[in-house]
Amino acid sequence: MRDWQAPAGWRRVTTIDAHAAGEPLRVVTSGIDPVPGATIVEKRRYAREHLDGLRRALMFEPRGHADMYGAIMTEPVAPEGDLGVLFLHNEGWSTMCGHGIIALTTVVLETGLLSPRDVVRFDAPAGRIVARARREQGRVRSVAFENVPSFVLALDERVDVPGVGRVRYDLAFGGAFYAFVDAADLGLALDAAHYRALIDAGSRIKRAVMAAREVRHPFEPELSFLYGTIFTGPPLGDDAHSRNVCVFAEGEVDRSPTGTGVSARLAIEHARGRVGVAEAFAVESIIGTRFVGRVARTARFGPHDAVVPEVEGSAWITGRSELLFAPDDPLAGGFILR
Repeated sequence: MRDWQAPAGWRRVTTIDAHAAGEPLRVVTSGIDPVPGATIVEKRRYAREHLDGLRRALMFEPRGHADMYGAIMTEPVAPEGDLGVLFLHNEGWSTMCGHGIIALTTVVLETGLLSPRDVVRFDAPAGRIVARARREQGRVRSVAFENVPSFVLALDERVDVPGVGRVRYDLAFGGAFYAFVDAADLGLALDAAHYRALIDAGSRIKRAVMAAREVRHPFEPELSFLYGTIFTGPPLGDDAHSRNVCVFAEGEVDRSPTGTGVSARLAIEHARGRVGVAEAFAVESIIGTRFVGRVARTARFGPHDAVVPEVEGSAWITGRSELLFAPDDPLAGGFILR
């Protein structure tokens, strides 16, 4: 068994797995050809059109699961970049992923995929992300990333949601668009015991908001869609200001506080006058893990008043794999049971 090699004709993809605040990230390290495209948005478009079968094979059962998350590294496409990155999940290809930046920074520095450095500059479809690693004795203890400008699109909107009722929500962008809903308004508890109820309500709200209004990014049409619903509420612990539970993609629940969600939340809290520049805002996840967000500075982004958020968290490498795909395996393309 020690010397066993996959037969000719089998596909081989190697990965390193990690998690940030409990949310998984499967980083592809070999087995995929370079992704064409002059910009990272073009690379994302190519991946959507040509690599979706690979996405399902890597994310879905039997090699993954319904809530798996992944990253494919590319060459940088903008000046002074270190890496490009495409994020993938059970529904498609993300525009940005905060927990993914924290985990990917940890992976590339701890494993030597990038030479030792304190700053990693990523090109993501949403824009340039600057991650700063706090390193000690070869380990990355935490990562703080400066996200793209984040802004509020609407406050105190209301929508009729089938099976839920009339729902009040805020709409904001933090690398992706989210509808934010106070869980108490719906009588929902933000804990693992109510996981299924949160998925059902979050998915219904997302569909209703998408049907009721346009969600437009000021510069990039491919970023103009609603990514998910984030339920907010009081924290359970003493070391956080709030709790976020994000239901995104095809009913995935983020185990982390959601880095792009914390970014969008900072835009809302700043717009409401509740969080100032450089003030820490700690957010819990559904499992009690934390990210800490800060408004690094204010900005103008197209027609919107915006903030440039910084989000900090920690990640851990959990394993490495050689995934094999036999040409006669009827389940090589993956499947999902919910």
